[in-house]
Amino acid sequence: MLEHNNQNEEMQHIESEEVEKKEDMQRNPKPKKTWKGRGFLNTVGAGIIGSVLTLTVLPQTDYYQNLAQNSIEQSAHEGQTDTAADSGITPTTVSTAGSGDVASIVEDASESIVGIVNYQQQNGMGGSQEAAAGTGSGVLFKKDGDSAYIITNNHVIEGASKIEVSLYDGEKTEGELIGADPLTDLAVVKIDGKYADNLLEVGDSSALRAGEQVIAIGNPLGLDLSRTVTQGIVSAVDRTIPVQTSEGESELNVIQTDAAINPGNSGGALLNAKGELIGINSAKISNSGVEGLGFAIPSKDFMPIVSEIIETGKVERPYIGIGMKNLSDIPRSYLPNLPESVESGVVVANIDPTSAAADAGIKEGDAITEMNGKAVENVADLRRQLYGDLKVGDKIDLTIYRDGKKMTVSLTLTSNAMMNG
Repeated sequence: MLEHNNQNEEMQHIESEEVEKKEDMQRNPKPKKTWKGRGFLNTVGAGIIGSVLTLTVLPQTDYYQNLAQNSIEQSAHEGQTDTAADSGITPTTVSTAGSGDVASIVEDASESIVGIVNYQQQNGMGGSQEAAAGTGSGVLFKKDGDSAYIITNNHVIEGASKIEVSLYDGEKTEGELIGADPLTDLAVVKIDGKYADNLLEVGDSSALRAGEQVIAIGNPLGLDLSRTVTQGIVSAVDRTIPVQTSEGESELNVIQTDAAINPGNSGGALLNAKGELIGINSAKISNSGVEGLGFAIPSKDFMPIVSEIIETGKVERPYIGIGMKNLSDIPRSYLPNLPESVESGVVVANIDPTSAAADAGIKEGDAITEMNGKAVENVADLRRQLYGDLKVGDKIDLTIYRDGKKMTVSLTLTSNAMMNG
């Protein structure tokens, strides 16, 4: 229908010119060179690229599929409402094209986008050696003294024995991992400050509205296509999507965009019309029948996390000390004494023996249905309450079922910084 409308407009344009030409000839009988017509708009066939057959949210790096699954599941950090202005980080900035000219924005921003190669130890016939396990993207955003800092995704650098950073001019340097947070899929890498002449200014993602223009820059499918630029709009803000991390199932608050995001784009930049960094590209929905569903971690969420990583090398959260499974995923035959009326909650899969949960007497197989009187629907819901509403040192009451009996267990939350690994 769009093509048909374009052709009608073209014919109307031709007819208008013919009327003008006749009127001109009446006024001036001298022959004029006539316009010899225009071709209709060409129709371009769009190729369809196949993808995986099941609907799933995939972090966009080609090595993510090799991540080990940890038996203790933890969730995304919820409740981050700070904006970039409140994060405590003042990034060094470069001027960008305030006019919204895409080419100028891209020209300025591209020098701040780096490639990241994850090297891991691999055993072979010649013994153990480092080999590239995957590639991703990163964003230079801050310089402090002799050091420059890069934001990327945790799944881009996870498991790396060495991190190689590829700069816009092709020069390579080794990066140092400052810290990472699997639950929000964020990591910070440090390089020598001499490589950071151009840095991206961080914008405020909380001001974004659906329909605004955005630009994605990254390294899809490897460094051969480095600093690829795609453009689209903000499809939605404050989406919540489930993702699998090395610490189990998690949830991310994200910006949804139809700008093309492909494997290798992970850790790359999502820019607003001012050329400001308002998102870190992280995931997409990949399915043969789905297009234009990409996701980025918003700056209002990543800046507080990145700030804490730079300051302390980690992200501190309240910690119970249990591994969990959704009650709905456990066959009832494994929970023979659980009342049929109990349909939602979490089941304790394992316990950290040094944790508050162990001290409080929580046991494997306990079903947790409430925390501080609020219903616990599933693992993600428990983590949402834990990370969004509580802090280290708070006392909580857990309603649990054990051997068919309902009881309340109280404990004081400790810090995840005290756990090993």
